[in-house]
Amino acid sequence: MLTVGNDAAVVERQLQEGVLACPGCGGRLRRWGHGRQRVIRARDGIKCRLRPRRSICAGCGRTHVLLPAGCLLRRADSAGVIGQALALAAAGLGHRTVAERLGRPAATVRGWLRRAIARAGPLRSAFTALLCGLDPDPLLPAPAGSPLADAVAAVVAAAGAAVRRWGTAASVLSPWELASAVTGGALLAPGMTVELANTSCPW
Repeated sequence: MLTVGNDAAVVERQLQEGVLACPGCGGRLRRWGHGRQRVIRARDGIKCRLRPRRSICAGCGRTHVLLPAGCLLRRADSAGVIGQALALAAAGLGHRTVAERLGRPAATVRGWLRRAIARAGPLRSAFTALLCGLDPDPLLPAPAGSPLADAVAAVVAAAGAAVRRWGTAASVLSPWELASAVTGGALLAPGMTVELANTSCPW
């Protein structure tokens, strides 16, 4: 799995030009069909059909699904929607209120929040490290009142540093799309560690 930008035409051009590299060996990725089609629920009730591009490495022969930054692994809702839920919960709203505001089932939102709270410490640490890696003199977020709020603040601060570092290349992504991109779509994946990847801004 490799996270790429949201514009399919740009991804096709990057594959043609050999810009995208295999995360395993660094070899050049080429087109290799498509992944299974899925429906992603975005904001305001909009549903988008996604059929992600597959690629194959010219070096090691491994295949990779190219996941747009707006998506998370095994989630039917966009990174922006899930990020908005986390931000609302960090501000003190309960899962039922968040679900009502976003038009999502309460059980779905509760699942997002439980996973995010369980990973809040590693998320805060990983995105604080990313912030420090992107900005030589970062303004570190102040304690926000809860582990989840601290994690959300770290994501937002790292996104701001990415825009300062990479300019328009990063500004096209929301903070939660950037969080999806640098975690390879695994922002809410199981486990107590958070692995960062794609931190050279290929989007």
